[in-house]
Amino acid sequence: MGIKTARTTAGWPQKSGARYNQLPTASTSRKVCIYWLEGRCNRNPCRFLHDASLPRNVYHRAAKQSSYMPEDRHGKGPESSLVNSASSTSIERGDLSKDKNLHKPGEKVCHYWMSGNCVKGDACPYLHSWNLGVDFAMLAKLDGHKKGVFGIALPSGSTKLYSGSKDGTARIWDCHTGKCDQVINLGGEVGCFTCEGPWVFIGMPNTIKAWNIQNGASYDINGPVGQVHAMEVAKNMLFAGAQDGAILVWKGGSEAEPFQMAAPLMGHTQGIVSLTIGRNRLYSGSIDRTIRVWDLHTLECVQELVGHTDVVMSLLCWDEYLISCSLDQTVKVWGVATEEGSLEVAYTHHEDHGILALSGLMDACGKPVLLCACNDNTIRLYELPSFTERGKIFSRREVRTLQTASGGLFFTGDAAGMLTVWKWLDSPKSQKRAASSFDGVMLSRRENQAIDIGVQISQGRRRHLCTDATGNCDLEQETGWL
Repeated sequence: MGIKTARTTAGWPQKSGARYNQLPTASTSRKVCIYWLEGRCNRNPCRFLHDASLPRNVYHRAAKQSSYMPEDRHGKGPESSLVNSASSTSIERGDLSKDKNLHKPGEKVCHYWMSGNCVKGDACPYLHSWNLGVDFAMLAKLDGHKKGVFGIALPSGSTKLYSGSKDGTARIWDCHTGKCDQVINLGGEVGCFTCEGPWVFIGMPNTIKAWNIQNGASYDINGPVGQVHAMEVAKNMLFAGAQDGAILVWKGGSEAEPFQMAAPLMGHTQGIVSLTIGRNRLYSGSIDRTIRVWDLHTLECVQELVGHTDVVMSLLCWDEYLISCSLDQTVKVWGVATEEGSLEVAYTHHEDHGILALSGLMDACGKPVLLCACNDNTIRLYELPSFTERGKIFSRREVRTLQTASGGLFFTGDAAGMLTVWKWLDSPKSQKRAASSFDGVMLSRRENQAIDIGVQISQGRRRHLCTDATGNCDLEQETGWL
């Protein structure tokens, strides 16, 4: 979804130089420059007032929420990072006033509001909201990373949420208060996260860091060449996609040497950027625009899927189908077409922008919902299998990682370093109630008090909607009260 760009004065009638020479050096008019109010006056001197000391009913500019201001690579205006402020006017307007925003024309979000600078308030014709839709709500923004978030993990049995960033750090967030408990300097950019049982795996350049959150043991697993962009765990094996096109495999070993390298899976001609597991298969997506299907028992490639015309960015298993997305602006649904189990494209969904990440979860009625993060700084939510749109999420920068958990929770991490927590609602009427309570990972918006509410934590792979052919999820789950 496009974002409204600031207008310029190009093409507008310009006053002559003689007229400018007649202007005094200080503004004498009592009128306030409307372009200056919006932060885009380019006249110096200007014959209207540039005065921030005017009464509030004449001029009001929302306070910046953070001193961190990364570069705006789109050149559309100033950026500011977001914080969890219980008294923030912009948060209350954006997240708890959905009814006001739904009648706004179009689906464009106000760029000035996103930066904390919109002065039009309810009169603004554009959305003042981080999402469009009534079936889900934003619970918290976890601010701390200085560069893009590329890994999110919620280990089973843990009361901590883990995130990794291109800024070379991992952050551990308390699930009861929403505060960052610890910052770990990793010494390199994070490419991906995954977790299995008590283990958290961090993909980095030329190595994988393995951390056991129960006993504190940590290991550096060497072998990858270049950045590790994707990892998966299945059948007591760790798979890692490397920048050189190889998929490295480690099998569980002894207590002294828990990770023993097996033969790598070779076939892709360029780097691996996506992995997923389902139906006893490992699926790999690559910069070479292909998807390879690997048998988990023999570790041999059983099929190569050709159909995308750009990088295969993300993969997801749903029932007996494989869903893939690409920078070629398509989502492809692959289904079993032969008795041998070979996959062919069953449906292609088109977007207006490249697609960066996929994830999925069930709504309150048990219907599967697909999350598609696009490089226009939006996330589209679609009901499967019809691809009926259920909502949209907006971000200041493109969302690079998605993670789901049980209980309707899902997490997004964007290229500006913002980690956001969302929840699928039991019913639209519960929106305001859910927005003020964070099931396991929250901060109260209005009272800024920690709320301790239980959340179901899946023990298995959280990126799968369902992984067996019968439509029943093969993941063992437990209900954990944090």
